[in-house]
Amino acid sequence: MRKLILCADDFAQSTAISEGILRLLEQGRLSATSVMSESREWPVLAAPLRRFSQDADIGLHLNLTHDFSQGGDQVRPLSYWLLASQLRLLSIDKLRGIFLSQIDRFCHHFGRLPDFLDGHQHIHALPCARTALFQAMEQRWTGDDRPYLRAPDLLANPGDDRFKSHLLCLLTHGFSYQANQLGYATPSWFAGMYSLSPEADFASLMDKWLADAPSGALMMCHPGLPASDKDDPIGASRALEYAYLASDLFGEACRRGGITLGRFNPALPLSAA
Repeated sequence: MRKLILCADDFAQSTAISEGILRLLEQGRLSATSVMSESREWPVLAAPLRRFSQDADIGLHLNLTHDFSQGGDQVRPLSYWLLASQLRLLSIDKLRGIFLSQIDRFCHHFGRLPDFLDGHQHIHALPCARTALFQAMEQRWTGDDRPYLRAPDLLANPGDDRFKSHLLCLLTHGFSYQANQLGYATPSWFAGMYSLSPEADFASLMDKWLADAPSGALMMCHPGLPASDKDDPIGASRALEYAYLASDLFGEACRRGGITLGRFNPALPLSAA
């Protein structure tokens, strides 16, 4: 059997997204989720999510692009962060403060530090942002029990959008090496990137990813219950992902491929067997 860490992003972004993730966790169709701790819904959602903290990795989804109407100028379009990070125009001190605030808000309501960290639209792995992240982690994790990190530069399969996948790897190049040098584990095989279009054949993409994934691989997904949300441009795709992950088709695909969902264990090396 091959173990897969299947992580649903964007927990607490909305009620529909969160309820869909909770149902999939209950069904055993996910083994990780990452939380947007700035959400006004997070204080209420922390308790039901805590029920799964022994069976799934519960992480923090660092955010600089989704507006939860918190005020200030920390939320900007992704294009701003991409350009400013490459030109090294971002304030590391300011970003560190933002990340520390999100870590602390996660802890305040969940009662402990997150198992892992990643980023909404992968902003955590951009230049400058990654430096701020590493500094924030050094301030909050003082013992040997450190979180793991999602490394977008280790994306192994482009899905249906080779340009977007290639650009992601280019913009986040070197993140995994820097994280590992600092003692933070990163699953060395990552997938789940695609166009996030409702026209995409998510089931076929999953079949390909499941076939290719070695044991210990990390895969992201973005499920949610059907909802009309003007602030969620991928809502239609979320509903399609949820329907597939909750279905017998996904369960059968895992059985056929010898896949079992589980939590990340840095002591276990990647294996194709």
